[in-house]
Amino acid sequence: MITKNQGVKKKKAQRQITPKGRAYITAGFNNVIMTITDLSGNTLCWDSGGSSGFKGSRKSTPYAANMVGVGAGKKAYDLGIREVSAIVKGPGNGRASAIKALRSSGIVISSILDATPIPHNGCRPRKRRRN
Repeated sequence: MITKNQGVKKKKAQRQITPKGRAYITAGFNNVIMTITDLSGNTLCWDSGGSSGFKGSRKSTPYAANMVGVGAGKKAYDLGIREVSAIVKGPGNGRASAIKALRSSGIVISSILDATPIPHNGCRPRKRRRN
Protein backbone atom coordinates (compact mmCIF):
# COMPACT_ATOMS: atom_id res chain seq x y z
CA MET A 1 0.00 0.00 0.00
CA ILE A 2 1.43 3.35 -1.00
CA THR A 3 0.77 6.25 1.30
CA LYS A 4 0.71 9.89 0.40
CA ASN A 5 4.14 11.63 0.29
CA GLN A 6 6.00 8.41 0.99
CA GLY A 7 9.75 8.92 0.78
CA VAL A 8 9.43 12.62 0.00
CA LYS A 9 11.52 14.84 2.26
CA LYS A 10 10.44 18.40 2.79
CA LYS A 11 13.17 21.01 2.67
CA LYS A 12 13.50 23.02 5.86
CA ALA A 13 13.05 26.72 5.18
CA GLN A 14 16.29 28.64 5.63
CA ARG A 15 15.95 31.48 8.11
CA GLN A 16 17.60 34.82 7.56
CA ILE A 17 19.39 35.45 10.84
CA THR A 18 20.92 38.79 11.75
CA PRO A 19 24.31 38.59 13.50
CA LYS A 20 22.87 40.26 16.63
CA GLY A 21 20.76 38.54 19.26
CA ARG A 22 19.97 38.15 22.95
CA ALA A 23 21.18 35.54 25.43
CA TYR A 24 18.76 34.84 28.30
CA ILE A 25 20.55 33.11 31.18
CA THR A 26 18.40 31.71 33.99
CA ALA A 27 20.60 30.60 36.88
CA GLY A 28 18.44 29.01 39.55
CA PHE A 29 19.41 26.97 42.58
CA ASN A 30 18.77 23.72 40.69
CA ASN A 31 19.74 24.35 37.06
CA VAL A 32 21.26 26.79 34.56
CA ILE A 33 19.34 27.43 31.32
CA MET A 34 20.60 29.57 28.43
CA THR A 35 18.34 30.57 25.55
CA ILE A 36 19.67 32.52 22.58
CA THR A 37 17.11 34.46 20.56
CA ASP A 38 17.10 36.92 17.70
CA LEU A 39 16.21 40.55 18.34
CA SER A 40 12.49 39.92 17.89
CA GLY A 41 12.51 37.19 20.55
CA ASN A 42 12.34 34.04 18.41
CA THR A 43 14.33 31.21 19.98
CA LEU A 44 17.30 30.11 17.89
CA CYS A 45 18.95 27.62 20.25
CA TRP A 46 19.12 26.74 23.92
CA ASP A 47 21.08 24.60 26.36
CA SER A 48 20.78 23.65 30.02
CA GLY A 49 22.68 21.84 32.73
CA GLY A 50 20.48 18.79 32.35
CA SER A 51 20.80 18.59 28.57
CA SER A 52 24.59 18.93 28.95
CA GLY A 53 24.65 15.63 30.83
CA PHE A 54 24.62 16.75 34.46
CA LYS A 55 22.25 15.25 37.01
CA GLY A 56 21.04 16.31 40.42
CA SER A 57 22.85 19.02 42.33
CA ARG A 58 25.69 19.17 39.78
CA LYS A 59 23.38 20.91 37.28
CA SER A 60 23.66 24.20 39.16
CA THR A 61 27.45 24.30 39.57
CA PRO A 62 29.65 26.89 37.84
CA TYR A 63 31.28 24.10 35.81
CA ALA A 64 27.88 23.01 34.46
CA ALA A 65 27.12 26.65 33.62
CA ASN A 66 30.44 26.82 31.78
CA MET A 67 29.48 23.80 29.67
CA VAL A 68 26.04 25.32 29.02
CA GLY A 69 27.62 28.57 27.82
CA VAL A 70 30.04 26.78 25.51
CA GLY A 71 27.32 24.53 24.06
CA ALA A 72 24.77 27.27 23.44
CA GLY A 73 27.47 29.62 22.15
CA LYS A 74 28.72 27.06 19.65
CA LYS A 75 25.19 26.40 18.36
CA ALA A 76 24.51 30.13 18.02
CA TYR A 77 27.85 30.78 16.31
CA ASP A 78 27.06 28.08 13.74
CA LEU A 79 23.69 29.76 13.08
CA GLY A 80 25.42 33.11 12.41
CA ILE A 81 25.07 34.98 15.72
CA ARG A 82 28.17 37.09 16.41
CA GLU A 83 27.00 39.59 19.04
CA VAL A 84 24.53 39.22 21.90
CA SER A 85 23.27 41.24 24.83
CA ALA A 86 23.09 39.01 27.91
CA ILE A 87 20.06 39.11 30.21
CA VAL A 88 20.79 37.28 33.46
CA LYS A 89 18.05 36.17 35.83
CA GLY A 90 18.19 34.25 39.10
CA PRO A 91 20.38 33.82 42.19
CA GLY A 92 22.36 30.73 41.12
CA ASN A 93 26.10 30.03 41.14
CA GLY A 94 26.60 29.86 37.39
CA ARG A 95 25.79 33.43 36.40
CA ALA A 96 29.28 34.73 35.75
CA SER A 97 30.75 31.50 34.40
CA ALA A 98 27.95 31.15 31.82
CA ILE A 99 28.72 34.65 30.50
CA LYS A 100 32.47 33.94 30.40
CA ALA A 101 31.90 30.69 28.52
CA LEU A 102 29.63 32.42 26.02
CA ARG A 103 32.36 34.98 25.39
CA SER A 104 35.01 32.26 25.00
CA SER A 105 32.95 30.56 22.27
CA GLY A 106 33.57 33.51 19.95
CA ILE A 107 30.48 35.63 20.57
CA VAL A 108 30.87 39.30 21.50
CA ILE A 109 28.78 40.38 24.51
CA SER A 110 27.64 43.96 24.03
CA SER A 111 25.78 44.44 27.33
CA ILE A 112 24.86 42.56 30.49
CA LEU A 113 21.51 43.20 32.17
CA ASP A 114 20.48 41.74 35.53
CA ALA A 115 16.74 41.00 35.43
CA THR A 116 16.47 39.06 38.70
CA PRO A 117 12.94 39.50 40.10
CA ILE A 118 12.98 41.24 43.48
CA PRO A 119 9.91 41.05 45.74
CA HIS A 120 8.77 44.53 46.79
CA ASN A 121 7.09 43.56 50.02
CA GLY A 122 7.83 39.84 50.28
CA CYS A 123 5.48 37.03 51.19
CA ARG A 124 2.63 37.39 53.63
CA PRO A 125 3.90 36.58 57.15
CA ARG A 126 2.55 33.69 59.21
CA LYS A 127 -0.23 34.39 61.65
CA ARG A 128 0.78 35.30 65.21
CA ARG A 129 1.31 32.58 67.75
CA ARG A 130 -1.37 32.25 70.41
CA ASN A 131 -0.36 32.02 74.10
